[in-house]
Amino acid sequence: MLNEVVRNIQLFYQLLDELERKNGGKCRLKDCDGYMAWPERGVYFFFEPGEVRTTSGEGLRCVRIGTHALKKNSNTTLWKRLRQHRGTTAGRNPGSGNHRGSVFRHHVGTALMKRDDWPKEIERNWGGSNAARSIKKTEVPYERAISEYIGSMPFIWLEIEDEPGPKSLRGYIERNIIALLSNYQRTHNPVDPPRPNWLGLWAQNEKIRKSGLWNVNHVDENFDQQFLDILKTLI
Repeated sequence: MLNEVVRNIQLFYQLLDELERKNGGKCRLKDCDGYMAWPERGVYFFFEPGEVRTTSGEGLRCVRIGTHALKKNSNTTLWKRLRQHRGTTAGRNPGSGNHRGSVFRHHVGTALMKRDDWPKEIERNWGGSNAARSIKKTEVPYERAISEYIGSMPFIWLEIEDEPGPKSLRGYIERNIIALLSNYQRTHNPVDPPRPNWLGLWAQNEKIRKSGLWNVNHVDENFDQQFLDILKTLI
């Protein structure tokens, strides 16, 4: 069974290599803006410097898979979602961001505060749907640390122009890739496990620490092998 999983993961990375060639290489969020030729909708794949594949082959391993507009009538575009992860580049606090509007930023923040011993005041107020302006002001230096970390992560994206909603093709692709790459149910025989000093091992959520991904949803699910044929067709 494990050998079959490894073969499927190898195929997934072969498809991503093809996607990367078609995209003209990976990007970094710190180098991106809204003037680039973004598709309206898609799925994105983040990698992490130093996080390499050790079981399925060579190269960086994918550590975060995401999409957007999974609720009916949502108008969130691919770039809007990526911009939430990137943080601000102008305004009153350039380089900052809002971890309450990006679960990716939230998880990276919990790991940084644990590893780097952020002030208890920051930890107490972290998360939630909103916070007072005074609290957000004290968080600016820490939001900037998150922006720097995520902004340096290479990523690629796949255009999938389907309608918003929970049954979207983007959602199907996202959850099956997460389930395929997750080590949550392979703790004794992990495939491409993270380095011992991977930041995610300090994350607050156990599913991140066990899966080796900056994802929480779908890490404990099984994947539908047919999704790889659909992904190949899309690419």
